[in-house]
Amino acid sequence: MTRRHPRPPDREAAPRLAEDRPNLAAGLAAGTAARVLAMRLVMLLLLLVSAYLSDGVLHAGSHWFILGGYAVSSLWLALTVRRRNSARLAWIATLLDAALAVYIVLEYMMAAADAADEPGTMASRLPAFLLLLESGLSLRLRHTAVFAAVVAGVWSGALGLGLLNPGLGLPPAGPQLFGLLSFLVASAFVIEGVARLRRGIATMLRLEHERATLARFVPTGVDLVRRDGTTALQPRHACLLALDIRGFSALTRRWGEARVVDWLLAVRALAHAAVTRQGGLVDKYVGDGVLAQFIDGAPDVQAAAALACVREIEERMRRMNEIRLREGLPALALTASLHAGEVLVGVLDDGLRAEFTVLGPAMNALARVEARAKREDLSVAVSKRVLRLLGPAAPPARRLARRPGEEDCPDLFGLDPVPAVVS
Repeated sequence: MTRRHPRPPDREAAPRLAEDRPNLAAGLAAGTAARVLAMRLVMLLLLLVSAYLSDGVLHAGSHWFILGGYAVSSLWLALTVRRRNSARLAWIATLLDAALAVYIVLEYMMAAADAADEPGTMASRLPAFLLLLESGLSLRLRHTAVFAAVVAGVWSGALGLGLLNPGLGLPPAGPQLFGLLSFLVASAFVIEGVARLRRGIATMLRLEHERATLARFVPTGVDLVRRDGTTALQPRHACLLALDIRGFSALTRRWGEARVVDWLLAVRALAHAAVTRQGGLVDKYVGDGVLAQFIDGAPDVQAAAALACVREIEERMRRMNEIRLREGLPALALTASLHAGEVLVGVLDDGLRAEFTVLGPAMNALARVEARAKREDLSVAVSKRVLRLLGPAAPPARRLARRPGEEDCPDLFGLDPVPAVVS
């Protein structure tokens, strides 16, 4: 049996965020412009401190122009990111970061041949590593890869030119080669970490979306979401309940459809309250019938909850009928049918509509139990499997003899209604 509902427009946000990689990064980067600007300004401050410590011997006048231009560009990006194409600005920021890192590395390589110092060596590599981390924290995998490729490509190209043409006056390749290898290793770690984190976030969003979808059908505490892959139909034991109003067609003919509909809605509300209170879920309304499942806990717990639900419905109906009789209305009689077995449970979602589905032989057998209970005019009918699950707690039951044509129906037992308590 299935229960369908149209997908509300806002439900598309979560799955698309999990599947659309650019949207994932954009969503996580939203509102972080001030934080990114602060981190870049701190990095520039460190470069200024390093220049002061090295007495400026490694830096030409263009160095200060480049740093000033980078600071102004970072401020412009932070102010305009909310008003313009964020994807385009993200690429501009990535290339701007790569250009600064490349410039600092090349500038030091050109100056360090004459005046190399440890603070200058550290400062020359600082932007490359810090901006690599900043790019990774944005979770934009392609941006991080492009940044690493640009910086590593220019860095290795400069080293290659120095080896091929010693006349360029570049410093010894040893220290720079170690720095390049360190950057490549760091880039590999950051890129692999970003990819893993993105997969983890996408999985988390998928799980939360599926839980939000299931929350419409499944009571709190019942988790049908699989963590190891896409949640589709999964096998699960369930105790199944079918509830019908006896003689509903005759009531409709005598009292009229408009009036009987109100009675039907009252019975539905009554049944829904009892099912929910006992930890079950109402799966579907079919005409004057209610179909529900109990899928939480062990099979014996499910059976006990289903029987307790039936008894609660009987008591609620008894009180309702007392009021109806005082108002001159006919009493309503219900038939409750219980069966248990393995079913396939889950939400199927094709992107257009979500569908809560319960399938399997047990569902087909419940339909036969229900039909037989109606023919016998029973208040409560349970299959042999349910009685076995109830164990010693099973109430007294009488076995129904099979009739011709009922060979494929489970063994059926009738339960007497609980007698009303006289106060």
